[in-house]
Amino acid sequence: MKVAVVGSTGLVGTKMLQVLAERNFPVTELIPVASEKSVGKEVEFKGKKYKVVSMQDCIAAKPAVAIFSAGGGTSLEWAPKFAEAGIRVIDNSSAWRMDPTKKLVVPEVNAAVLTKDDLIIANPNCSTIQMVVALQPLHLKYTIKRIVVSTYQSVTGTGKKAVDQLFNERKGVVGEMAYKYPIDLNVIPQIDVFLDNGYTKEEMKMVKETNKIMQDDSIRITATTVRIPVVGGHSESVNVEFENDFDLAELKNLLSKSAGIIVQDEPSQALYPMPLWAHEKDEVFVGRLRRDETQPNTLNMWIVSDNLRKGAATNAVQIAEYLLAKGII
Repeated sequence: MKVAVVGSTGLVGTKMLQVLAERNFPVTELIPVASEKSVGKEVEFKGKKYKVVSMQDCIAAKPAVAIFSAGGGTSLEWAPKFAEAGIRVIDNSSAWRMDPTKKLVVPEVNAAVLTKDDLIIANPNCSTIQMVVALQPLHLKYTIKRIVVSTYQSVTGTGKKAVDQLFNERKGVVGEMAYKYPIDLNVIPQIDVFLDNGYTKEEMKMVKETNKIMQDDSIRITATTVRIPVVGGHSESVNVEFENDFDLAELKNLLSKSAGIIVQDEPSQALYPMPLWAHEKDEVFVGRLRRDETQPNTLNMWIVSDNLRKGAATNAVQIAEYLLAKGII
């Protein structure tokens, strides 16, 4: 089982190597790929050193699967070339997510859509992934009508430059800025660029990707995405209106039995999800479950997950695990 990790020296690529090792994915040969300037550098995987190679050399090596985390432009250029060579691509960028010919997959929600014909598979946006994992079992039981979501997203979602900015500010060091404004002791209500409708690209990703993954365009979704000075997890306040009424105890039990979810909801013990608990975990943590008392059939919930793991690397590796289990790779 030859496995390529494209973008292996980046923040998410490094995490993908870690997750592949932790989950004991049966890698017989690792092929780390990065930009031309990184070719020849070494990465470590399961105690062994591997030299970073170029895109062309990777294609020539014919891996069974290539997990991409190298940006949208790179994916648009190279994923089709990998696919033409018969290499299955799992892409972590936004390049293919809304392409109607490509599957957008969160294994706990819609892995069954995958077939042998899917050579390029899209990994969704981090904030979308954790939300749909928590909402899918509720949608199947109560039928979701409308979602109002506000996110509180870690600087790791922007990348190493943003993490450096946060810690530089904390130490009083003047350095390179990933954001227009300081992030330490601040909250920035903008993730990605603004669109003509006044929403950011990140906000509209959550809307469109959720409809596509849950295979239901009738669900109405509105989002506000916010960057906060946290390392290690995204948090979301989600208000969900259902077609059908629910019993809160039954709903909580349903979530606790659903794959990939850990319920942390004990107000009397001040137990609720936080990035502190979610950091370096693969699960989606759900809590603060309570009725919206202003209208019927409506729930408030708080959802937290490690955005580099379930929000990126783990989800991609889980897709590969599903393909392997089904004999597709």
